[in-house]
Amino acid sequence: MPEKIRIGISSCLLGEMVRYDGGHQLDRYLRDTLGAYFDYLPVCPEVELGLPTPRETLRLIEGEAEPRLVFSRSGEDITARMQDWAAKRVVELERAQLCGFIFKAKSPSSGMERVKLYDRRGVPAKKGVGLFAHAFMEHFPYLPVEEDGRMHDPVLRENFIECVFVFKRWRDLLAGGFSAAAVVDFHTRHKLLLLSHSPVLYREMGTLVARAGSLPATALQADYQALLMKAMRLHATVRKHVNVLQHLLGYFKRQLSTDEKQEALELIDRYRDGNVPLIVPVTLINHYVRKYGEPYLARQYYLQPHPVELQLRNHV
Repeated sequence: MPEKIRIGISSCLLGEMVRYDGGHQLDRYLRDTLGAYFDYLPVCPEVELGLPTPRETLRLIEGEAEPRLVFSRSGEDITARMQDWAAKRVVELERAQLCGFIFKAKSPSSGMERVKLYDRRGVPAKKGVGLFAHAFMEHFPYLPVEEDGRMHDPVLRENFIECVFVFKRWRDLLAGGFSAAAVVDFHTRHKLLLLSHSPVLYREMGTLVARAGSLPATALQADYQALLMKAMRLHATVRKHVNVLQHLLGYFKRQLSTDEKQEALELIDRYRDGNVPLIVPVTLINHYVRKYGEPYLARQYYLQPHPVELQLRNHV
């Protein structure tokens, strides 16, 4: 088992009894399945702020300049308290070297999007962001983030976990000694994975990497990281996956028989038409990589971006 990846998470999702009603929102997939690969750091803004459990519910309401966090019945405004705590907490979290965060959806403190924001008449609109989630995403603009509810969508789940593993590899590169050569190797091994997310940004990153030896290390690191995470946040689509799969097949044009080529093309077509999941053509390509000893493809993270035991590509 490889080293677990450090991930922040809303405490209630691990079964901690910290909700306003004294309960929890345990997500067994997050705790048990992903927990085999992720080392969770739980955070509950309300409890860490010193609020009791159970407690009066909180809501976001429109303010003059920014949303306000207030108790639903009493109307007590704790916006400043929460913002002050959040500003200090995100600085503390720098030491944890997180590679992502999973927030509790709809929470006025931890929801990352579509949180109910009440107007002056008490009418809600799903356009708010939890105060802690907002502070976290502002402080860590490149970290992969997701909500528990969206993790039930196979495409969003696979994209988030893929982003986490990419960010962990990038962080390992930085920890091992940053250099132009290391960035070139990282970029080369992630070529096809990046192509499946954004061919445009992949080309832009390639231009940057081509100048790696002539750029200051700090500029290269900052610019490449920004483009890397911008690309990874763009969801891979069936069309882009098909393009990559066809590109992969091109590496075997001399080795494959006519029948083998036809079989691969048929599987790619079935994937395009939604009749088989992505794992089917990828498994066949992996077979060819091993059978014909293709060293370049053997190092491509696209062919195994995350543990196969998670079965993420079985559902996309």
